Parts: sequence; C-alpha cells; structure tokens
Amino acid sequence: MSGPDYSFETELRDRGVMRIAGVDEVGRGPLAGPVTAAAVVLDPARIPEGLNDSKKLSEKKRVALLAELEACAEISVAHASVEEIDELNILRASHLAMERAVAGLSVPPDHCLIDGNMIPRGLTIPATTVVKGDARSVSISAASIAAKIARDTIMRDLEQQFPGYGWAQNAGYPSKSHISALQALGVTPHHRKSFKPVHNILCKA
Repeated sequence: MSGPDYSFETELRDRGVMRIAGVDEVGRGPLAGPVTAAAVVLDPARIPEGLNDSKKLSEKKRVALLAELEACAEISVAHASVEEIDELNILRASHLAMERAVAGLSVPPDHCLIDGNMIPRGLTIPATTVVKGDARSVSISAASIAAKIARDTIMRDLEQQFPGYGWAQNAGYPSKSHISALQALGVTPHHRKSFKPVHNILCKA
C-alpha cells in the first residue's frame, strides 16, 4: 500500500474546483481534553515530501512537516471543548471542530475532502468523504498532522496543571497508567464525564 497522493485533488481540479481543503480531526478516543480538527489548503506546486497519516509518522517527522506546511500551505486549527463533547456527544463535537476549522480559513474553500464517512451537517461547502483519508489524500494527511500536533501541545500544557495522569505521553487516551491515575487521583475538569471510565468513577464518588 503506497502512501497518500494528490489524486482526489487532481480529479476535483480537472472539474474546475481549485481551492480544496483537506479536513481531519484527532482526539475522539481520549478520556480527557478537547477534540481538535484542522483544515489545510495545499499549494499543488509545493507539496511537502513525506506527508502521511500522522499516526504513521514519528513526532520529529510530524514537527518537521508542519514547519514545511506552515511555509507553503494554509492551515486552520479548531477545537470542540470537553463541555461540548459531554453535551453533544463525541461524533457531533468532532464535526463541530471540523466545521470551525473550515470556517477559520481566510478564504472559504470551494470543496472539502473530509476524513471518514460522514460530512459534518453544519458544513455549507461542497464536500467529499474519504474513508481512511489521512492515508490516501495528501491534503487530509496534512490536516491530520496539524491537528495532532496542536492537540498534543494542549495535552502537554494541561499536564503541567494536572500532573500525574501522563497526558504528555498518553495525550488523554485511556492507557493503563491513565486509568489507574484516574482511580487514584480522581476526575479533573478536563475529563470527559460522558465517557464510561470517567462516568463510572464519578458514579462511585
């Protein structure tokens, strides 16, 4: 399986659609922290080498690629808060983050390539879903990298305020050490109360 390419974008450009944004989110699975999305419009003449699904890249490689992207692409990052996740549900909140990321671009795109199989219902711009898009479309790969770095940074910052949960390492995902810290230290304001492991601890409290 080769890495992502520009074929989805080329097909759209052949139909006269020029300004294409790749959109991806990160942080659906964690027990803590926001869900983060990014929208990226690449310059077809300057696509950084080595773009791929952010999970397949080392942190060092992600950071290097983001620096390249910042020099030649347009990037918008947005979030949905823990409160919004608990109020809406994680799917709707991740779509809200995507809608906000697209809205944050300086000029609206003509078309969005959305990672996954659902178009956010609040998106007013034509869009195509691409299942496993972060491994198939370079625009979505770029968005996955920008979103992951932004969210990891937030979780590292939150660890400074709430040490002991290992958020710098686990990014809020339900690792063994995170679950045991949750049981030992309790629930923070940054935990998603609608998520079962957190909800169960609150019910026992």
